[in-house]
Amino acid sequence: MAIYLFALLIGIVAGLRAMTAPAAVAWGAWLGWLPLAGTWASFMGHWITVAIFSVLALVEFVTDQLPSTPSRKVPQQFGARIVSGAFCGAVLGTAGGMLVGGLAAGVIGAILGTLGGAAARAGLAKWFGSDLPAALVEDAVAVLGALWIVSVVA
Repeated sequence: MAIYLFALLIGIVAGLRAMTAPAAVAWGAWLGWLPLAGTWASFMGHWITVAIFSVLALVEFVTDQLPSTPSRKVPQQFGARIVSGAFCGAVLGTAGGMLVGGLAAGVIGAILGTLGGAAARAGLAKWFGSDLPAALVEDAVAVLGALWIVSVVA
């Protein structure tokens, strides 16, 4: 049953940062924290997958700071976060033998993370008087949370 919680949590991370969740899952697979060998998701442990998702996560951290970046709640951004959460939840679900349940929990988490993350960031930005510190706090929560999740799943 814990796998559902971890899939929900990785979905929340995807709602905060769409590419951080798959990057962390790829790192977890590559480091051997996630038992994915012999499954459809075994490609997540390949160094090329780790490199691609890591670069995409770094690009997302930079573009998130740009004033021209659209809200995470516009359909394209929201949809990408749901897909990311579903995918990462499915991978964690696969590691725990519950692919469909993990996928569903990842979707729910992504919705919660997208909406809750937007509200939390707005509140932090108001408190700090600027969006940049709020964005950096959100980045840290996403990265540290994702790494913790993939390190304790197995």
